[in-house]
Amino acid sequence: MVRVERSEVAIIGAGPAGLVLAHLLARAGIDCVVLEERSRNYVQSRVRAGVLEHPTVELLRQLGLAERLDREAMTHRGIEFAFAGQRRRIDLEALTGKCISVYGQQEVVKDLIGSWLDLGAVLRFEVSDVALHDVHREHPSVTYRHEGESHRLEVAIVAGCDGFHGVSRPSVPAGALEVADRVYPFAWLGILAEAAPTNEELIYSSHERGFALYSMRSPSVTRLYLQVPADESLANWSEARIWDELAIRLPTDAGFDLRQGPIIERGITTMRGFVASPMRHGRLLLAGDAAHIVPPTGAKGLNLAVADVVVLAAAVARLLHEHDETGLVEYSAVCLRRVWRVQRFSAWMTTMLHRLDGEDRFARQLQLAELDQVTTSVAASTALAENYVGLPFGPH
Repeated sequence: MVRVERSEVAIIGAGPAGLVLAHLLARAGIDCVVLEERSRNYVQSRVRAGVLEHPTVELLRQLGLAERLDREAMTHRGIEFAFAGQRRRIDLEALTGKCISVYGQQEVVKDLIGSWLDLGAVLRFEVSDVALHDVHREHPSVTYRHEGESHRLEVAIVAGCDGFHGVSRPSVPAGALEVADRVYPFAWLGILAEAAPTNEELIYSSHERGFALYSMRSPSVTRLYLQVPADESLANWSEARIWDELAIRLPTDAGFDLRQGPIIERGITTMRGFVASPMRHGRLLLAGDAAHIVPPTGAKGLNLAVADVVVLAAAVARLLHEHDETGLVEYSAVCLRRVWRVQRFSAWMTTMLHRLDGEDRFARQLQLAELDQVTTSVAASTALAENYVGLPFGPH
């Protein structure tokens, strides 16, 4: 027997995109149901992004979801670039009047889930056999299984916020999506370590042996990355080797005594840029990683997902409150303009900072010249800072 349910919006995925969308819709008086394949513990503990742009933080504040963020996040007013044995700082606040906040994605998700459930709203974890039906019609539906029972959820809109490997994008008919994809010939080996931060701000290091990133997640946990071959195995990297390589790539003539501690998590992240367009097919609207992936160099993934759902929520409200489909029609074009600007920035950062196999001296000197330009020219520094702290949300 199938249990039939009705709501205005079905949100597939309880990551940042789906949860922020749910809160935006609730604020607009729109009923929705959130469906998540994984357990609550899983989505609240998986380590992902940690840098929140200024517009993202401001949105969470407007929604009343930033109480713990404001109390615990680490505010960064600048970032540093290390190259040619030196460190140079870009003052984000002085150049833009804005800052970034370091606050783990899993912490954002905990806050969003807790607040959503406090509202008494519907969020179902560990659903299976999720399938989308009739998304090209005015009355789509979603079928799924939960706690041994079959369900059919009838809605007006389906929001696909279930990531790159979710069911939403594959539900678009073959040939209806145009895909642009770039896979980089290197990856990131990332670790979490129980070590107090050595430096107060992020350091992007372009070294002869490859890129390294110094970051943090809290006053007691450090997040660090090393560029490695795309096909690298974690088995090749002992704890001692990781720390030795970080010590080589991060020190500069400005002095840097890298604090070490037990490595509590490690993993290898593929570097790619991916965009599927259009981001709308009938009543199915894709958002976040379901529609696009950016290389993590520019710290944009979570923030780009939030930007998508701001536009999506406005489009849905216009449809359901005013019976006006203009927002739906414009949704993909509005989002993709920002998506491609963020892709450009992330690709530029990636190319400027990473070493390529077979790279000759000429190419390396061009990288160093670019780094010199971006850290000494006010115009170049400002352009970087404006992108780094976050482009405005919406149709700008």
